[in-house]
Order: sequence, then structure tokens, then C-alpha cells
Amino acid sequence: MTILVTGATGKTGRRLLAQLRGAGRDARAASRRGEVPFDWTARETWDRALDGVTAVYLVAPPAGDTAALLAGFVQAAMARGVVRFVLLSASVFEVGGFGVGQVHAYLRDHAKEWAVLRPTWFMQNFSEGTHLKAIVEEGAIYSATGDGRVPFIDAGDIAACAAACLTRAEAPNKDFVLTSDRAITYDEVAAKIAAAAGRPVVHKRIPAEELAKRLEAAGVQPFTARGLAIMDGAIANGIEDRTTDAVATLTGKPPTSFDAFVRANARVWTAN
Repeated sequence: MTILVTGATGKTGRRLLAQLRGAGRDARAASRRGEVPFDWTARETWDRALDGVTAVYLVAPPAGDTAALLAGFVQAAMARGVVRFVLLSASVFEVGGFGVGQVHAYLRDHAKEWAVLRPTWFMQNFSEGTHLKAIVEEGAIYSATGDGRVPFIDAGDIAACAAACLTRAEAPNKDFVLTSDRAITYDEVAAKIAAAAGRPVVHKRIPAEELAKRLEAAGVQPFTARGLAIMDGAIANGIEDRTTDAVATLTGKPPTSFDAFVRANARVWTAN
């Protein structure tokens, strides 16, 4: 069994590769800078990446017509004998809905073996992503989430769920909303990071419009910046305030707590 991991340099992809290889699985890294050169928009790279592959971890490209690209790739993969697909989606994308939700529906309707992982917001957004620079340089986390709560999920737990779905004997043929065991506010996030790092960190509540401008100034594409700001507003309205047992169901282990995450990453937030 050869497993192709797209997005192999990303937060979940590189962790999934490590877990699969650590378990003795034949895992192939596919990315623009990976072991197997792969570009979603360059179809001439698809065949080599898919050669001999039986299962694929699908991570959407950062730009372009996501649904069309992924559906086209799945078609090409099935034509070459790929049987199982595990799609990284997000908790906010319902089957048949916008973007990756369309790919979710395509897999449900066409793939023999499949699973869709719908994680909530990543804990790693604070340690290696969106919020890290402001935490280190300003001691601040900016959001438009208000008092909204999120059951942040560790990227390692997402990878473990993906590994289980890719390698278990029976395909799940369903989707899983992935969360930790407790939803917390951004005020609580800031307090926990501050305690772990031993320095002040505060949550600065700003309007969604201001958040979008901050993200654009940081180099985020305008469309993506607006989308992230809108999702912060949805968090403020309670859209992410729930937990599931999906991580334990798939992996047999409880999800990583936010407290454990901040203890493991305390040095990341220490001011230079």
C-alpha cells in the first residue's frame, strides 16, 4: 500500500508523513518542493505522483478553483487505480457547500472508499501560523471573535485521524468533525499562553473589517483575509462552540488539550 500525501510540507501533511513512516508505511510526499514534484495546476505532475498509489490524503490548493482541481485529480487518481481518499476539509464546510464542501460531495457520490476530516481551528495558528508574530512582537492576539468559544484542535491529532482513515481495514465512508475536549475563548487562549510563556499576552478585540485589513497588511490575499474575518464573526455567534468524540473514536486516544499544547510550545512565545 502506497499512500500519497499532498500538502506534504503543511501543518498536517508533514506530521502525517512522520506518523505513517514511523509506523512502517510507504508514504510519498507530494508538494512543489517535496520528494515528488507536484503542482495542483500542472496536470503533467499528477501521473508521476500517482504511480503505484492506492490511497491519497487530499489537501486543497491555496488558490484557484479548489472544487474543480480536486475533483479532476480524484478522477485521474481513480482512473489509475487509487481506491481510498481522505480529504482535509474544515468544520465550517458542509457537504455540498462552498469550496471543499463540493469535493466532499464528489467523494461521497463517486469514491468507493473515503473519509472527510473537518477540523475546527488549529492550535498551531498560535505557534506557527496567523497569530505568532503579534504574540511575540506585541504580546497580543487580534480577533473579531468576541466571547465566542472554539475547541481548538492540535495538528498532530488531525494527522493521527488521517492516518487511521488511510490505513484501517474498512474505510469510514463518512465525515468527522474534529475538536479537542473543551471549547475556550480567545481571552482564555491569551491567558494560557501568557502563563506558559511567562510574559503578558492579551486578546485585543477588534471589528471584522479591521481584522481583514490587518491580515492583508501581513500579506494575506484580500479574498482570504475577508473570509477569515467573516469566520471570526461566525465564531462570535457561537458556530464553533461544541465538541465531538471523533478524535478518540478514530485514534483510540483523547485529543490534545490546549493546556498541553501551550506547555509544549512555551518557548515559541518568549520575546526575543
